[in-house]
Amino acid sequence: MTQTASFAETFRRDWLAQPRADILAGIVVALALIPEAIGFALIAGVDPSVGLYASVAIAMVIAFTGGRPGMISAATAAVAVVVIPLVRDYGVEYLFAATILMGIFQGIAAVLRLNLLMQFVSRSVITGFVNALAILIFMAQIPQLMPGNEGVGPWTWAMVAIGLGIIYGFPRITKTIPSPLVAIVLLTAATIYWGLPVNNVAGEGELPSGLPSFAIPNVPLTWETLVIIAPYSLTMAAVGLLESFLTAQIVDDMTHTDSNKQREGAGQGIANIVAAFFGGMGGCAMIGQSVINVASGGRGRLSTFTAGAFLLFLLTVLGPYVGQVPMPALVAVMIMVSIGTFSWNSIPNLRRHPATSSIVMVATVVVVVWTHDLALGVLVGVLLSGIFFAQKVKNLFTVERVRRPNSSVYVVTGEIFFASVEKFQDMLGPESQYEDAAHHVVIDVSKAHFWDISAIGALEKAVERMRRNGRHTRVVGLNAASADLFDKYALEDRTGLELGLAPH
Repeated sequence: MTQTASFAETFRRDWLAQPRADILAGIVVALALIPEAIGFALIAGVDPSVGLYASVAIAMVIAFTGGRPGMISAATAAVAVVVIPLVRDYGVEYLFAATILMGIFQGIAAVLRLNLLMQFVSRSVITGFVNALAILIFMAQIPQLMPGNEGVGPWTWAMVAIGLGIIYGFPRITKTIPSPLVAIVLLTAATIYWGLPVNNVAGEGELPSGLPSFAIPNVPLTWETLVIIAPYSLTMAAVGLLESFLTAQIVDDMTHTDSNKQREGAGQGIANIVAAFFGGMGGCAMIGQSVINVASGGRGRLSTFTAGAFLLFLLTVLGPYVGQVPMPALVAVMIMVSIGTFSWNSIPNLRRHPATSSIVMVATVVVVVWTHDLALGVLVGVLLSGIFFAQKVKNLFTVERVRRPNSSVYVVTGEIFFASVEKFQDMLGPESQYEDAAHHVVIDVSKAHFWDISAIGALEKAVERMRRNGRHTRVVGLNAASADLFDKYALEDRTGLELGLAPH
């Protein structure tokens, strides 16, 4: 009975808490997905329908299987750029097979709880990731605004300006209807009525007119096929999960709610497998469309499902009208997204935050924008964060020498690990360098913790050096965890070396 009540409560919260707001937000997202999906399909070298059908399938499936309500997943550039060589050399059927294997890899990653690796992604890296995506979203709109490009002129710039005016001004009148939807509808109506000379969605690529159909990828079921697609599938899975987890974290922050990252990983895998069986390419979470959804009031799973379902409705029923949607209207929406996505506080924080945090953030932005590779940018940010953290922690220990009547006591306080072992050895004797050198030496580590075999090795070397120096040496105060490491990994013969455990 409790489980039934819990399921009912979860269903109402995720699907029926605000149906009108979720449906309207989903409609806005569906319109914004069309040029993106076409563009990503063209990047991958496949027909526009492959990107559009992928967006339909992934959005509709992830609404049920995902772990982050209100987040939008569809075909993405991050996955599209990975498969360019695969499509070029082997064809689109191998892309479908690789996408199925991508989903399987993502399911395995969810079982192994690889989502926990997100704990090692610092706030500075996430901020850099967000800012880089905001810049990339804005840069992607530049071709639609550049003088000299086909269809770009005064009418284009005027419509973008009017669209932005509607987007930011209409909420002052009412927030009942999402302002991006109002902008798209009004500018589309004006373009059709007056026949304004601007680019439209139909100019981006041919829109499919029928429903997607189920089909098994037409590839040989051989070991050779697996060898071909596996490297691409693994890369697609990794990039897709990374972007999905980061986007989920961003939506968590925007909505002040938590999400199930493990379920999200499994849901992404299921959605990609379904998309491949219906003629779609791989995809993942989209920060731009997720921001549009949240900014338009979308919070529940219904908004994500509506985005996919309404996109399918647009393609199969309203295709000719969708093709007339002016690109300046969508450009205005995406500019709004880039402005809303960018963390403007991060600019003054460059001076207020520690220099290492600012370096990590800026490095992540520069690498992502320079390479257009989200995974590489995040990897660089994480590595820098780790290096700076190790540099900071390695100095968080002290060694104090206390001379007593019959001995010298070295009191070690803090954390000893691979980055701090050199300094640890330098500070620990030898005893003979002191004018009041004692014959008996005690190394008191009751206030220290040894984290790895490098630290254990450093302690061994310090003791051995003392003994070679003619000192009778004892180590006292090892805590249980450190003593366990010492018992397992110590290399030296500890005959005659007294080890004491720290009291509980």
